[in-house]
Amino acid sequence: MPNLSVIANVGLGHYLVLAAIIFCIGIIGVLLRKNIIVMMMSIELMLNAVNLTFVSLSHFMGSAAGQIAVFFIMTIAAAEAAVGLALVVLIFKKYGEVNIKIFERLKG
Repeated sequence: MPNLSVIANVGLGHYLVLAAIIFCIGIIGVLLRKNIIVMMMSIELMLNAVNLTFVSLSHFMGSAAGQIAVFFIMTIAAAEAAVGLALVVLIFKKYGEVNIKIFERLKG
């Protein structure tokens, strides 16, 4: 039987630290990786960290405003993923790889 008193002691700080760790992992992924798909996944991680922050603050403050903001962020994330993936597929068809250096060739 799990100890429920440990679960009850999870506070706002725990959620914010988790969100900060997830956000830092996303930043590291964007800065260090050259693959566009990995960079897109890292951006999704950062957006999910922001969502976790909004939901946890909304819950602990007793307001629904943060949870409403999360729906807008999820919509933006879905649009970013759709447009980004379409661009990645087109780049892959033309150049045969999805490296960030390819976008330097597209400048003209």
